[in-house]
Amino acid sequence: MAAGTPPPADGSVTVVAPPDSASVGVFAFTAHHVVAADVDPSWVSSVLPPGDLGAPMKSSFLSALGARMDRVAESLDVVLVGIGTGVPTGGLTPFTGSHSRAMVHHRVGVRMWTVEGGFLLLGRGVAGRHEVAVEVGTPGHGLGRGLFAAALGEVPVGTSVWAQVAPGNAASLRALLAAGYRPVGAEVLLV
Repeated sequence: MAAGTPPPADGSVTVVAPPDSASVGVFAFTAHHVVAADVDPSWVSSVLPPGDLGAPMKSSFLSALGARMDRVAESLDVVLVGIGTGVPTGGLTPFTGSHSRAMVHHRVGVRMWTVEGGFLLLGRGVAGRHEVAVEVGTPGHGLGRGLFAAALGEVPVGTSVWAQVAPGNAASLRALLAAGYRPVGAEVLLV
């Protein structure tokens, strides 16, 4: 996905074993879904109505999958990816305290920075991918865009940096797009 090669847009659902316990969920791409869960593919087929391209992301399937796995579906997020430049931008102050954005149940190897009015986090999340999160005090002044761009400088050149954003968070979506990230799909994780 990061290299621009999505799964085939063939309307299918692929069931795979999750690479780790924090990477259980449903991942949506254009006319293709991936269910990363220890479930039988025939069970998935029996629960999903044929021909409904959106069914794997609907609450009825997510609830059934969660019940079968004794997990709960989290929120639906748009997933975007940017490519690392390996060139730090400067102006970031390392932060060693705790912060709710660290989401330790999903991320390991978390590094955090602060700037006036904002916060940047980089860590390893789903399937070990580099994930970014930012928080700004007052959206709409370019700080979010700058922090998302700064994250690309904090990883080696060519490294994929992933971001998950609630579909209704238009300010973050605009900031990510302006910083050079591109949308690749959506996901719902089960915890």
